[in-house]
Amino acid sequence: MNIAGFDWDAGNWPKCAKHGVSKDEIEYALSNAPLVLRDRHPFEQEPRFDAVGKNTENRYIFVVFTWREKQGHRLIRPISARYMHRKEIENYEKQKGT
Repeated sequence: MNIAGFDWDAGNWPKCAKHGVSKDEIEYALSNAPLVLRDRHPFEQEPRFDAVGKNTENRYIFVVFTWREKQGHRLIRPISARYMHRKEIENYEKQKGT
């Protein structure tokens, strides 16, 4: 993904932080070759995407995000984030073939 930066504010940060994932972890996971798919639950106002990435300790993180344009730059706006559960990781790795 070509990322110009991240769009954080009081609207999205609390939703991401409630599961204990830091901004640095989210930004790292989304900046380092995550798997990105269109969200399975379409949101009418804007397209949303699901991403699976890892933090610097190789812990899997699941992030829902959208794109925002600000001052001519395309930014990632995280909507929610959480650490993945063991069963989710096993399923992901099985589908990925690792």
